[in-house]
Amino acid sequence: MTSPVSLEIAEIDLDAIAGFEGRVVLICEPDGKLSQPARRVNRLTKGALERFLGSERFSNMKEGDVIDIAYPTGMAALSLQVIKLSRRAPKSVARKAGGTIGKWKYNKDLLVIAGALKEVEDLLLGLVLRVYAFTAHLTAEEKTEGAVTAMVSKPDDVSPDAILALAEGVFFTRDLVNEPSNILTTTEFANRLQGLSDLGVEVEVLEEADLEKLGMRTLLAVGQGSASPSKVVVMQWKGGGKEAPFALVGKGVVFDTGGISLKPAAGMEDMTMDMGGAGTVSGVMKTLALRKAKANVVGLVGLVENMPDGKAQRPGDVVKSMKGDTVEVINTDAEGRLVLCDVLWYAQERFKPVGMINLATLTGAIIIGLGHEMAGVFSNNDELADAFLTAAKTEGEGAWRMPLGEGYDKLLKSSVADMKNVGGRPAGSITAAQFLKRFVKDDVPWIHLDIAGVASLKSPTDLAPKGATGWGVLALNRLIVDGYEA
Repeated sequence: MTSPVSLEIAEIDLDAIAGFEGRVVLICEPDGKLSQPARRVNRLTKGALERFLGSERFSNMKEGDVIDIAYPTGMAALSLQVIKLSRRAPKSVARKAGGTIGKWKYNKDLLVIAGALKEVEDLLLGLVLRVYAFTAHLTAEEKTEGAVTAMVSKPDDVSPDAILALAEGVFFTRDLVNEPSNILTTTEFANRLQGLSDLGVEVEVLEEADLEKLGMRTLLAVGQGSASPSKVVVMQWKGGGKEAPFALVGKGVVFDTGGISLKPAAGMEDMTMDMGGAGTVSGVMKTLALRKAKANVVGLVGLVENMPDGKAQRPGDVVKSMKGDTVEVINTDAEGRLVLCDVLWYAQERFKPVGMINLATLTGAIIIGLGHEMAGVFSNNDELADAFLTAAKTEGEGAWRMPLGEGYDKLLKSSVADMKNVGGRPAGSITAAQFLKRFVKDDVPWIHLDIAGVASLKSPTDLAPKGATGWGVLALNRLIVDGYEA
């Protein structure tokens, strides 16, 4: 698995600047005023820094912008990177600036002279997140090693362990989502999650025989055409008291052909990421364990593969859920909701959670509605929805609340079963959420997150290269911190 770069927090050592042989990053105030470290750099560069800070080019830079000066005079560094950033820059700006640093990291040692920057942990988190590279299957491996040292005014106030706990969770999610499906089978996925037991997470794998006894027939129906066995993995982090846990539920379709309702060939290779919801749940559980969260959280993921086969479910089949409701399968490519409905019901029956959030790359319709900037948020509880939206905004992860309503239920009406698994093209993401809502008990605060547009992207972002983003790990961790920690 991909590990974050080495991160060290140190006191400001002016004498160490001249001889540092990697890259030096210097944060400068927008007004161009020289801090003590900046004065040392200016002296080493024979006044070049001060001339730049007084130039029109610097004044035209936006806060968080960067300029790179190769082989600066008077310094051993390969380059000097100057960032325009005020000491009290907002978290989002500091984190984005860190991402810019990380984009230029390559494989060299890095010295970040952050001084008295208030949001230095966000700067460093952005840096660490952007350095990520998925290289597991490259024969000529790209090198991303090279330590990061941050010089700050108050090193005791900065926790590298807290930063790396977040990064480790995000990287775990990204690695899972980026893996090809011939590597990340349902069995391999479960094996990797069992590794979380080394961090104190209680991990339990429910096999097909267990799921059959529980009555999870909608989940099993999705995977019955695959050679890979369907599984449900239960991960419990017990860091709180005797209170009931908060539940996270993830869709883990390791590959989705669409089943008998076969998808078009063009773009089907992207369906390796259809386990993104399960990937995010897994990353959150790792972060909670690494930082020893004082909360009780259970993560449940349904792991299946949706393949066309002589044993695969057909359009027109009727299957019974664990809850007891029957579902007419109109389209076998609407399989994620069939996986989730059983796991949602099981989570409530077994754990009686104080709240529950499910995540899934569920519908293309949410991409039509929100593009790749926002995840869709559907909820039966305003308080929980508001808390999550606040957490997502704090962490800079785009999310937008979408409607639910009884009027959409008529689109799911079936003449041969209690409901259909699709409601047609109109309001596709909403009817999918309405389907899931039928498997949520009235007294359980619940959110459905449709992350189809944000889990994996074709182009880089401020904090990630192209591919898996790890969206949701930071926001869900923040939700637990703010609302459920003892």
